[in-house]
Amino acid sequence: MANILIIDDEKAIRKTLSEILSYEGYKIDEAADGAEGFKMYKEKAYDAVLCDIKMPKMDGLEFLEKAKEVNPDIPIVMVSGHGNIDTAVDAVKKGAYDYISKPPDLNRLLITLRNALDKTTLVAETKTLRKKVSKTQAMIGESAPISKIKETIAKVAPTDARVLVTGENGVGKELVARWIHEYSGRAAGPMIEVNCAAIPSELIESELFGHEKGSFTSAIKQRIGKFEQASGGTLFLDEIGDMSLSAQAKVLRALQEGKITRVGGDKEISVDVRVVAATNKDLLKEVEDKNFRLDLYHRLSVILIHVPSLNERSEDIPALVDHFLEGVCSEYGIAKKGIDKDAVKALQQHKWSGNIRELRNVVERLVILSGKTITAEDVADYVVPSKERKQNA
Repeated sequence: MANILIIDDEKAIRKTLSEILSYEGYKIDEAADGAEGFKMYKEKAYDAVLCDIKMPKMDGLEFLEKAKEVNPDIPIVMVSGHGNIDTAVDAVKKGAYDYISKPPDLNRLLITLRNALDKTTLVAETKTLRKKVSKTQAMIGESAPISKIKETIAKVAPTDARVLVTGENGVGKELVARWIHEYSGRAAGPMIEVNCAAIPSELIESELFGHEKGSFTSAIKQRIGKFEQASGGTLFLDEIGDMSLSAQAKVLRALQEGKITRVGGDKEISVDVRVVAATNKDLLKEVEDKNFRLDLYHRLSVILIHVPSLNERSEDIPALVDHFLEGVCSEYGIAKKGIDKDAVKALQQHKWSGNIRELRNVVERLVILSGKTITAEDVADYVVPSKERKQNA
């Protein structure tokens, strides 16, 4: 049942609207002026508001401005017998959902209100979906290294500076890249990912820059590359240390000039891309070994972010375990399992070669194989390999 707030200094109008809307199944609250209405608006969650314009203490337009500061998502329909076109336009500019003249046409009022409530529902559903998405992408932990990464992202994300993310496999380099994109001015644009290690060296250039039809044997049609696909957004080059030298040269040119050329083509195509790269290799060592271009390294590493291994941030393990427990149990449709302190301590003492990725898999294993509460014995049985247990015995 939707909650509607009616704000009007005319008691007869309030009573009429209240009776009509109550009959339609809505729950109604009434306020006699803008000040009283604003107090109620701040104290209770409403799904929509019907508000007069000419009122004592606080008029409708002032209420509208203040209400939008408190909660901009609640639709407010202005209802007035003193209005004109200018007043209606002013109200809509200030955020009103709609404007209805008195005496209101009942059918129009009900249709407007239903549409407004539909908007409220859509906004709520969108927020819920965003929370679910952001929850899977949360950066869990308050350790010093993670806090520093969060601070760096907050400073860097709003800029277009290129970022190089380093760290072992499984530490969450992709997550850092996603945070940079989502908190940037390019968040509305695409984030295109390329795993440079997973693409054969002879195909990486076609993957990044695209190709023209007939440019090589299997090029049966034109292909748009990742640089073009990411234009207006972010291109995430994962495992860039595995990219071939010939592809590195073309990436360098694309970064320098903001232009690419498809394989087999001669037309220059402008691209507006922010590049975030990641690697588990020491790129300066790769430069020494002549496997990576020094000029490209400098182009990519305007900002350097190193993600520590899980063993370097064991104080974050309790929060990570709790986060993964909630997510895994939700996926399996079961109540969230508990975990005792000794079990958490055992997980903190474990050596994590696979980092966050391994921890998440371990938590899923424990959820499946353990009872209602995960114990230290469960960790010993299902986490530590039998070979390792024998060596420590």
